[in-house]
Amino acid sequence: MDIFELANIKESALAEIARAIDVDGLVLAYRKYLDKDGVLGSFFKSMGALPKEQRGQAGIEANKIKLEIAAIYEQKFQELEKAAALLREHDRLDVTLPGVAPKVGHIHPLSLVEGRILEIFNGMGFEVVESQEVENEWYNFDALNVPKEHPARDVFDSLFLSDGSILRPHTSPGQVRYMECHQPPLRIIAPGRVFRRDQVDASHEPNFYQVEGLMVDKCISVANFKSIIDEFFKQFFCDCEAGADPQNKRLAARDMAAGENIRLRPSFFPFTEPSFEVDLRCVHCAGKGCSVCKQTGWMEIMGAGMVHPNVLKNAGLNPQFWQGFAFGVGVDRMAMIKYKINDIRLLYESDQRFLDQF
Repeated sequence: MDIFELANIKESALAEIARAIDVDGLVLAYRKYLDKDGVLGSFFKSMGALPKEQRGQAGIEANKIKLEIAAIYEQKFQELEKAAALLREHDRLDVTLPGVAPKVGHIHPLSLVEGRILEIFNGMGFEVVESQEVENEWYNFDALNVPKEHPARDVFDSLFLSDGSILRPHTSPGQVRYMECHQPPLRIIAPGRVFRRDQVDASHEPNFYQVEGLMVDKCISVANFKSIIDEFFKQFFCDCEAGADPQNKRLAARDMAAGENIRLRPSFFPFTEPSFEVDLRCVHCAGKGCSVCKQTGWMEIMGAGMVHPNVLKNAGLNPQFWQGFAFGVGVDRMAMIKYKINDIRLLYESDQRFLDQF
C-alpha cells in the first residue's frame, strides 16, 4: 500500500458512512476503517515499507484523513441518534389514546357481482351448480352442436392441454353434463372461470368469469326468457344505482320500470336456435345516450337463445317434449358496468388502492 491509496480509502469510508441507515451500521463502518486493525490501521502498519523520504508525508496525510473520517462519523452519529430518539418517542405507548382498529378487508368486486347474480336467480327458483374447468372435445364442442370446421376448435382460439383436453372457453359444457344426469323441468345457474386465447387489453383477458343459465320445461318460449332476464336486470341494476340511499333506489327502480329495458337482436350460436344478443338500456343515462353506451342508449350485455334440438338430443332429452333457453353473461362485464370500471385489467392486478373502494 502506498500514499496514493489514501484518497481511495477516504472516498470508500465516507461513502459507507453516508449509506448507514442506523447506528449499528454506522459503527460497523467506523470499525472497518478507524479501528487499530481496520483499513487505516493497516496502512499505518505498512508505512515502514515506504521509502524514508515518503514516510513523513504519508503519516501527515493518513492522520489528516483519519480526523476527517472521524468528524463525518461523529456528525452522522448525532443525526442517527436524534432520529432514533424521535422514533422511540413516536412509538411509545400511550394507554390514554383510543385503540387503532385493524384494517378491514374487502370482498373482491367480481365476488360481489357473482354473489348478487346467484342470489337473484336463486330467488327465482334457479339451482346453483358447478361444472368442471377442464373438458373433453365432446362436451366442449360436439355435444353443443359446434361443427367440426368451427374456428373455436382451433388451437388459436381454445387452450388445449398436452393430453388433448381443453380449458373450457365457455361454461356451456355444464349444460349437457347436467341434463344427462337430471330430468326436466330444470332451472340452473352455473358460475365458472373460462379461458380463451385473447390478447390482454382494456376489455379482454385470457381468463375471465361467466355465469351460465339454463331453463328446460314443456312449452318454454322466448317470452319466458325475456321476462326472467328483464326481472333480473331490474333487481341487479336497481341495487347498482341505489347504493345505500333509499331515494336513489326508488329513482333507479322508476327508470328501469319505464319503457323497454332489454331488446333482442338476431345472432348465431351453434348451440341455440334462434340465437340473439341481449342489449340492456343504458343504466347510466336511462337510454338517453352517453359516452358509456356510445350515444346509442343501449349496451350489449349477454348472448342467449333457445336450446338447439341437437343439444337436447345429445343430452338424452327428446326435443319434441322439452324446450328451453340458455344464456351466458360475463361477470367481469357486469362488474365493469355496475361499478363504472373502464379497464378489465384493474380487476386482476390486485392493486390495493383499487380494491379498497369496494
